[in-house]
Amino acid sequence: MAHRFFLGNVAAALISCAPAFAQTASTDYSALNAAFGIPVWADDNLWDDGDAQVAQRLRWPRESRTNTDSSYRLYAGPEVRVLGARPFSLALYGRNEMAGQVSMVFANKGDSSTTDPFTNRRTQDYKKEIAADAKAIHDTLTKVLGPAKADQFGQGARTRERVERWDWKGHAILLAAPRGEYVAVRIVPAAVADGEAMARVTDQDLRAKLRERIEHRPNGDVVLTDIPMVNQGPKGYCVPATWERALRYVGIPADMYVLAMAGQTEAGGGTSLAAMSWGAAEVVARNGRRLTPSGGRITTQAVARFIDNGLPILWTMFAVEDVEKAISIRTQQRRQVTDWAAYMKTLEPVRRDARRIRPGRDDAHMCMIIGYNSKTDEIAISDSWGPQFAERWITTEEANAISQNEFMVIN
Repeated sequence: MAHRFFLGNVAAALISCAPAFAQTASTDYSALNAAFGIPVWADDNLWDDGDAQVAQRLRWPRESRTNTDSSYRLYAGPEVRVLGARPFSLALYGRNEMAGQVSMVFANKGDSSTTDPFTNRRTQDYKKEIAADAKAIHDTLTKVLGPAKADQFGQGARTRERVERWDWKGHAILLAAPRGEYVAVRIVPAAVADGEAMARVTDQDLRAKLRERIEHRPNGDVVLTDIPMVNQGPKGYCVPATWERALRYVGIPADMYVLAMAGQTEAGGGTSLAAMSWGAAEVVARNGRRLTPSGGRITTQAVARFIDNGLPILWTMFAVEDVEKAISIRTQQRRQVTDWAAYMKTLEPVRRDARRIRPGRDDAHMCMIIGYNSKTDEIAISDSWGPQFAERWITTEEANAISQNEFMVIN
């Protein structure tokens, strides 16, 4: 749940060092499905399929859906094989209800790294697994599509990948294996892999879109909607997963595994906040946005400065187990409240007891602040642990007791 980190998906606006690639047009889509071991294609064109249709065919559960953006993700079991290797994360990203990109992550330093709880030593050599998976996948794709071409994919020095690329009927199949990081296969439109970036939303249009995402509730809650959810899984990727959510929220494609590389995330988890900020800042700047750092005590007035403009806050804090349990239970009860004056009285002992909270260094965590209520003096937070953690409420006293007093906003 909580993970050590220090100040991280990946932007998929793309760079290509070679403009043209030979097409393997003679290969039938059924041969590709057989090579992958899963029914990615129903015909020769994945990009005219609805995202829900593809996800149903693959049996990948929905992770998130906003007005324009969607994701489906399966954390595969050890018995699953794709392209001759064991996948950990299988994800489909959609845009405007159509399939947009497939991302498959195999051996990697997050999911593949396990530690003996008694000796604190790693029980698996994930680097060897990365090398083995990369070779197995390369051999499988080469057998069905022929030799690959060298290319690059991604924005910025810290998030750009060297890839092997195979082109097939408007699809670019990319194999990335950064040393000691991960093995990933991405299927993207060939035009995107050639460097065709998504049209950037103007500042004026983005401000209008962000204002539309601000929900004002009768009880005084002010909450941001349409924030993509990313489930980081069992690994300590709270920082890269939170950054992926924030980037996608403002229309910048992102992937937590690539962001983990930019953030120098350690095996199993633990991200450098400085490295992540540098990597993210480069991607943000290339998309015409900027990062705004902040700090200090948490008040509803301070939070409102950003929320009232449709901007979520990336917050470094400590995920203390007792506090996490308490706010989860309280949030469930809060949904049934009709007498808000009585509810505020129930918060009085919570506010008093907040002074007794003692965070530990190993509880370090990152989440998002997505709302506030000035009447109840609470803020809403959102964690990268799945839909049930999309919105929870905490008093400002508790928030300040667990805060690391560092914030970041994509402005």
